[in-house]
Order: sequence, then structure tokens, then C-alpha cells
Amino acid sequence: MITTPVTAALVRGAIELEPTAHGLLPHRLPAWARAQSPDPQLSMVEAQPSGVRVVFRTRATHVELVTVPTRVVHRGAPPRPPGVYDLYTDGILAGQQSVTGGVTVTVDLTTGATDTELGEPGRASFSGLPRGLKTVEIWLPHYERTELVELRTDEPVEPAPADERPRWLHHGSSISQGSNAASPSTIWPAVAASRAGVALTNLGFGGSALLDPFTARTMRDQPADLISLELGINIVNADLMRLRAFGPAVHGFLDTIRDGHPDTPLIVVSAFYCPIHEDTPGPGAFDMAALREGRVSFVATGDPAEKAAGKLTLTVIRDELSRIVAERAKSDPNLTYVDGLDLYGEADFAEHPLPDQLHPDAPTHQLIGERFGEFLQRKPS
Repeated sequence: MITTPVTAALVRGAIELEPTAHGLLPHRLPAWARAQSPDPQLSMVEAQPSGVRVVFRTRATHVELVTVPTRVVHRGAPPRPPGVYDLYTDGILAGQQSVTGGVTVTVDLTTGATDTELGEPGRASFSGLPRGLKTVEIWLPHYERTELVELRTDEPVEPAPADERPRWLHHGSSISQGSNAASPSTIWPAVAASRAGVALTNLGFGGSALLDPFTARTMRDQPADLISLELGINIVNADLMRLRAFGPAVHGFLDTIRDGHPDTPLIVVSAFYCPIHEDTPGPGAFDMAALREGRVSFVATGDPAEKAAGKLTLTVIRDELSRIVAERAKSDPNLTYVDGLDLYGEADFAEHPLPDQLHPDAPTHQLIGERFGEFLQRKPS
């Protein structure tokens, strides 16, 4: 077997790569942006490599990717399955594997206390790959922090040629990061990217699509041929701001992106259908009764009457986003609004309910991705 360190030349979809004792840790925010937020939730999710791929050319028929995963489990709730690594050869899915070992962080949802258990690196091993020179693309788990150690192959590897597809830069919530999707290449942005023939950089951050200025500046500074923003659900379930602050924050976020991308197609996507927050403000919370039964579910704890005082719901946010985009589009013809209900609406909920009242399941990720991919195919660049 030939051992090859994982270097920046082999990684796509990350904003920054941090050297560690084991190898490289992909980040989806740069260090200067991470330094501007003490939020442990954001620190956790931006280091989970949703949309990040290891890509190379090789004649190898056996490939192993050695990593150190970090898994987060909730005490008293069923653990998530281990993260999945999707391997493609020349664009065709050729294998799926998980990695044992690594680090396990156990969170007590009632107290917030955490316990950390350290483990050894593991490997995702793929055999029987097609013979001949080919491009291999390994999608990293979308909800596991993943330190990249090395590749082990039975033939040499080399960096793949530059990706000539249009570059799509996307930001959104845990739904965009991929919560409840079956694997990293089947989260809805990855499905849409495949359908539309674009190269994805995914800044979907679980619980953290909060109009943070440093996220806008990160997007401003990244190369992109297409930009999209999925906004709304985290603003509501974090109970982060009132209507008076929301509108100017959206304008400021869009202004910052436009500072670096004045003419790039920019799509604002409002929240998908979520019954608990359609007309009930946040904050959102874990359903403790469900946790006592060993299930993870969510509830809205606000009072619908508080809308009169400026508290936000998904209905209010969709109306405000539609108004803001319509007004700005008068002088910005490359700005578009997509109603999230057209991607996943009330009728879809009846057929594909949200298992935890907040996140879509695997078939629903596929549905949303196909619909948005079709929109991207129709939309002129």
C-alpha cells in the first residue's frame, strides 16, 4: 500500500484547513471569523465538513481514507448512526463506508455538561474500484468533525484537474448542513448541485444561519458564480431578534455580499414548511417528554400573541424577505427570491412529515434538492 498525506491540493469545499497533530482539519469558516464568535454550537458545526470532498486521480482499485472523527451524542437519546463516507469514481457512486474509533463527545441536554472520550484514528476502506485512471471523490460526513490523516492506496494518487463547473456558494441552517439526510452526497444542496452541474461550497451551519456579519464577509471573499441563502428557521428558533432588527440585518448581509459579488446571481430562499414555527415564535427547545421516551423532537415555546410586539415567526419572515428582495431587485436584477414553501410546503408535510418536527428526512432532502436543482437549471446565469 502507498501512503499519501492529505494536503490542500486534494481537498475541495472547505474554506480553510487547520494543521493538527493528526493531519488537517477542514473548516467552513476562516480563523478570523471563528474568533469573532464564542458560540460553541457554531464552533462545532462549522468544523463538521458538510459538502467537503477529498478528490484525486488514481488507477487504484483499493482506497483507504484514514481520519479521526468526532461524534456528538446526547445522553438519554438514541445515538446517530456513524457518519457515512460516499466514494464516487468518475461521478458514479462506488461505495459507502463509516469509520470506527475517533472522539466521542456526550452531551447532557438537561444540564449542558459534556464528557469527551478519546480514541484512535480509523479508516474508511473501499475495495473493488474500477480499474484504469479515474477521478475519485470522497464526500466527508456532514455531521462529524473529521480530521484528515492520510490516504492508503494500491496505486499512486495525484491531484485531480481543476473543477471547471460553475461555483455555487450556499449558506443556511442545519437543514442545509444536512440534518437527517442519509449521507453527505444526499443532503439537499448536494442533490441540487449534482442535478444543476455546479460545484458546491456549503456554508450550512446547524442552528447558526443567524445573519452573522462574519459569515457575510466570508461569502464576500469567496469565489462564486452563484450564491444562495436559506434564511429564517434559525432566526425564529433562536428567538434572536425582533422584526425591527431583522430587516436591516438582512439588508446588511446582502450589502456585504454584494461588496464582493456585485453582479453574481444571488438567491434568497425563505424557510421550508415547519408547523411548530409557522405562527408560533421561538425559542425552540428539545421536547423533554420525547427525550424521556428515547426520541429527539422539538417544540416551539413562544406565544403567538407576541407577534404583535415584533416577535418573529416563519410566516412573518417569509413576508419580510419577499418584500426586501422585491424592493432591492428594482436596482439589482440578479437578486431572486424563492419561497421555501415551493420547495417543501404544507402538502409535502402531509406526505413527508418532519420526523423530529424540525428537520426533513432522507427522502425529503432528495425532494428539496431535486426541486432546487430544477430551479437552478431553469434560471439563466
